Amino acid sequence: METIRFILLIALGLVLTMIWQAWQEDYGQSPMTEVVMGSQQAQSPGKEQQADIPDTNISVNEASPISRLQAENNLPTKGDIVRVKTDVLDVQINTMGATIQELALTNYPVKKNKTDESVLLLKNNSEEFYLFQSGLLSKQTSANHKTLYQTEQSFYELSGDSLDVAFVWRSDSGIDVIKTFRFNRGSYLVELKHDVVNQSGETWSGSAYAQLNRTDPADSGSPFLYTYTGAVISTPETRYEKISFDDIKKESLSIEVSNGWVAMLQHYFFSALLPGNTEDVYRYYTLNPGDKSYVIGSVTPSISLAVGENASFQQKMFFGPKLQKQLDEIADGLELTVDYGMLWFIAKPLYWVLDKIHAYTGNWGWSIILLTLLIKIAFYRLSAAGYRSMANMRRVQPRLVAIKERYENDRARLNQAMMDIYKEEKINPLGGCFPILIQIPVFIALYWVLLETVELRQSPFMFWINDLSTKDPYFVLPLLMGISMFVQQKLNPAPMDPIQAKVMSILPIMFTVFFAFFPSGLVLYWVVNNVLSIAQQWMITRSIEKTKPA
Repeated sequence: METIRFILLIALGLVLTMIWQAWQEDYGQSPMTEVVMGSQQAQSPGKEQQADIPDTNISVNEASPISRLQAENNLPTKGDIVRVKTDVLDVQINTMGATIQELALTNYPVKKNKTDESVLLLKNNSEEFYLFQSGLLSKQTSANHKTLYQTEQSFYELSGDSLDVAFVWRSDSGIDVIKTFRFNRGSYLVELKHDVVNQSGETWSGSAYAQLNRTDPADSGSPFLYTYTGAVISTPETRYEKISFDDIKKESLSIEVSNGWVAMLQHYFFSALLPGNTEDVYRYYTLNPGDKSYVIGSVTPSISLAVGENASFQQKMFFGPKLQKQLDEIADGLELTVDYGMLWFIAKPLYWVLDKIHAYTGNWGWSIILLTLLIKIAFYRLSAAGYRSMANMRRVQPRLVAIKERYENDRARLNQAMMDIYKEEKINPLGGCFPILIQIPVFIALYWVLLETVELRQSPFMFWINDLSTKDPYFVLPLLMGISMFVQQKLNPAPMDPIQAKVMSILPIMFTVFFAFFPSGLVLYWVVNNVLSIAQQWMITRSIEKTKPA
């Protein structure tokens, strides 16, 4: 029993370590660095960001790999900046291509004590860019994200329920294009419409594209806080499939689906390209125009316009936080961008219960405590069985030690004598293992819930804990966790092997150091769970020792 328990405790430590390794190996990317809103001066997308237009020779009905075109030397190198402000977004649109080159989430400060500095989801600088680009694809005259547009104002601000910002381009051949962004109050969903008017002397045919173009962010986060940063594609057959930056570099993607979407993910926030009509067949693609540039995009079905006709291409984009209750209403499977990993079937119910509790408490810390209590109640009978087994093992520990000394040189007789005691006392030597085994998947699932839930970002608990999504600044909770783990060890039967006993005594210290870098919300759960376990185990041990003395 001592050996098994020892192995299980070490396995628990290894499982926790593997959580971090799984982030690095399976997801393989560092978290997006949150930066402060930059200068309002005009800055055009750089040369490398522009060499990424999907090939017009590939129609929607073809599945060939997408090629890329290099930027032409005679293209404009600079556009004017149009600023758009809503109640949740602060956007900079460059008139060259009507490209969204900066987008700030005004309700999400970079730091809790600096509310005037918003998280930049999209940005444009030479070292690290992240842009939304769009345009038309046509063998005739078309307007892409290298085309210089015109607009009536340099500043727009939402005053009603919605705001339309229009950009106009007129070709010499008689093709007029009006690109209109629609922003809605309280929404991170942006609608995009390309109106095309054919006043040329021939039939015009083409399609519209939209794409997210970004660099692989620099590794500047904590080694203990790796989450997936990269592209994702969703189809009715596979609702959530990751496409890493390495995947984009190795091979270009071209796939045709209806009711699908693509996105670029990072910790807490993401951008997504959604179809204007879920019944239409869109082509989704990836590009790698340069060493620093990674593109994922979508192309609408093509249309043909006779002379004098006009038509519109409809597309949608999402730029914002991973708010689960809103995402499932926007598109099928979009809530999967809140990545709970392989234990999502446990994590989703945990989040649902946690959110319901928070609706009453208004405090995520107390919600975590109450959720822990509910989990403990749910596993009460199973945990009690395990604690009874450990209490019985503790009660017969002196007899086991005596037998070990008597048959120290006869392993066979020692094992037989121990089994006789277990049979006589009706003890299951494996009974104490089940509480640990049951808690491991719940712990990992709750870990993902607390790490991926953007509502917990910068959410305070009480006293010194002012952000449940980051580590305890004074390491009080990790120390309490270590103490509670030490107390639990004292309630368990001590290993008869002195080497195992020494290793076991080190585990509380090792876990204290390990948990010092965990989000404080998760450590809070573990401390409360340990305290409840200690109370339950102490009562059961005391009851058994009174009724069945050794």
